[in-house]
Amino acid sequence: MAQLQTKVQPKPVPRSQLDVRKIAGACGAEILGIDLSVAPDAETVAALRQAFLDHQVIFFRDQDLTPVQFLQMAKLFGQPIEYPFVTGLDGFPEIIQVAKLEHEKSNFGGIWHADTTYLERPPMGTMLIARELPPYGGDTLFANQYMAYEALSDGMKALLDGLVAINSSAKADVTKTREDRIKDSGSKEAGKTYLSEHPAVRTHPETGRKALYVNVAHTVAFKGMTEEESAPILNFLFQHQVKPEFTCRFVWRPGSIAFWDNRCVQHNPVNDYHGFRRIMHRITLAGDTPR
Repeated sequence: MAQLQTKVQPKPVPRSQLDVRKIAGACGAEILGIDLSVAPDAETVAALRQAFLDHQVIFFRDQDLTPVQFLQMAKLFGQPIEYPFVTGLDGFPEIIQVAKLEHEKSNFGGIWHADTTYLERPPMGTMLIARELPPYGGDTLFANQYMAYEALSDGMKALLDGLVAINSSAKADVTKTREDRIKDSGSKEAGKTYLSEHPAVRTHPETGRKALYVNVAHTVAFKGMTEEESAPILNFLFQHQVKPEFTCRFVWRPGSIAFWDNRCVQHNPVNDYHGFRRIMHRITLAGDTPR
């Protein structure tokens, strides 16, 4: 009599073995096959954190998260904090609405920047989820500031390693991108000016790598120099640090999430969809004092 064959059940793939796919050479990776509405296990959270550090910005697709679920997800990676200029959603002060409406011409944060570097402790990272999108446009660009620093000459690195950058929340090109949201949801602090001093080159507290830490939206001068003296160096850096070869571009779909490392990445939402609505929800996570 033929011996009965025992069917061997395949072993489940550990959840921590993520499907991580780079979207560009410089930075950015999509994480496939994960449902963030279900709390991931500790191994998966650790793997996501490593992907975040390895690729500087990670993306998820088709995540239908409520504000509660979005906030729970964010808390897996850090402490959500409130944004100083715009009030949060009702019941969720840590979640702000990033919107451009059909009649508006400026988009919120529509300039290359790292988030709120004018604070003493800028955010570690930022999470953005797409709620409503235009039929075209509205992509976001990201720029790897490790690569921007590493591409500099030894002489420029030596100069920058000793400089401290002065950052302000009141630079005109960025304040105008907040005007529409301050009109409809401005906080009590909306009229306040924040100033900070941070190294022009910071060392990432988790990876130990050096990254350029100036940006055109917030950096006004170097400490010990006038704005006029600082301008030639800063203007060079502002153009250098967003060269195409340091960047990736993300095309949003409803339910897409981007999670970027504010310590080594800049971003720029492209304002190319006048006449259409774009609604996103954003959470920022507490960071450290740059060193």
